Amino acid sequence: MPARSDRFETLPDYPLALIPVKKRAMIARGVDVIDLGAGDADLAPPIAAVEALAAASRIPAMNRYGFGLGNPAYREAVSAWMQRRFGVHFDPLTELVPLLGSKEGLSHLALGYVNDADVTIVPEPGYNAYKGGTLLSSGAPYFYPLRADNDFLVNLDEIPDDVLTRAKILYLNYPNNPTAAIAPREYLEQVVRRCREHDILLVYDNAYSEMGFDGYVPPSIFEIDGARDVAIEFHSLSKTYNMTGWRCAWACGKPAFISTLAKVKSYVDTGAFMAVQQAGVAAIESWAEFVPANVAVFQARRDAAVEAFRAAGFTCQVPKASMYLWIPLPDGITSQVFADRLMDDEGVIVMPGTGFGASGEGFFRISFIAPPDRLREAAVRAGRVLASFEAVV
Repeated sequence: MPARSDRFETLPDYPLALIPVKKRAMIARGVDVIDLGAGDADLAPPIAAVEALAAASRIPAMNRYGFGLGNPAYREAVSAWMQRRFGVHFDPLTELVPLLGSKEGLSHLALGYVNDADVTIVPEPGYNAYKGGTLLSSGAPYFYPLRADNDFLVNLDEIPDDVLTRAKILYLNYPNNPTAAIAPREYLEQVVRRCREHDILLVYDNAYSEMGFDGYVPPSIFEIDGARDVAIEFHSLSKTYNMTGWRCAWACGKPAFISTLAKVKSYVDTGAFMAVQQAGVAAIESWAEFVPANVAVFQARRDAAVEAFRAAGFTCQVPKASMYLWIPLPDGITSQVFADRLMDDEGVIVMPGTGFGASGEGFFRISFIAPPDRLREAAVRAGRVLASFEAVV
């Protein structure tokens, strides 16, 4: 039997990979499962997107290869939306690339930039695609620990000079998964300046750009002067439009960055289903009617979750964005043990902090992917598990 590659052996198990199997087994046993694990909302996508998909799928041309170009109407809709939403223009053909979800683009980008001796700066806890793309490129991830006392921001001044010298990519994600942190404008200005100084590609994962609460409006990195010289930004329809399974996203930036990613993708896929891209057009065009109401649902869930988990004995900050609570655990309770006990004893699925890297220890993440009453029930059950640990202590 052939040996696996060295780069494959560097990959840890993906934290969400086994949960669906365990969940299915619990349901088969009659367990009342409350799944707050993945960022995968139970809500419907825009009806306009569903209807557009149905109509486009009946058109023979939409069922052929999309290749890298994809559906030109999708490129044009994305370009127009970026202009309306952020006041920045991107040429639909040379400064945008359609993606099969932002995850694949974030992972594949490193293949175009990272050599064996190169470093990428990876926030930890963080989205595992950053680490995975680096390892599959035979690069070395430098894990920067996100800390509550630093507002979960990556401070480049704390990174050793030899790391900055070797760094090809800095991954940033605000609003943040899993911590729900946001990045002040002055912070983003500093990051752009430092990336210019060190010739580092700033990969800005903006998957939660439309999930701001209490009047907070997340920015694009391209609202920052100088960002076009150093940044490529990723967007997705997954969270904004409840379209996680549709795998429809894009990256935008200057032609040199976009053409690099497009060339890599030309060897690993032949484009997203063009009917899905046509549905993406309909979703984007429904933004004004759909997104505010959808965000209001998530805000109500956030409020219910914060209140319920506080009442159950946990400490919760009120996030201004994203679809998550990042909840600290008392000293002495590890996140994996807590999550396992919560799932096994109470049927509640959450993500242990270490699922996002070692620096996530001491926390667990819940997603607002269930109605308020189920979030409240999950909090009650989590409180019972917390109390069982405290009783032992």
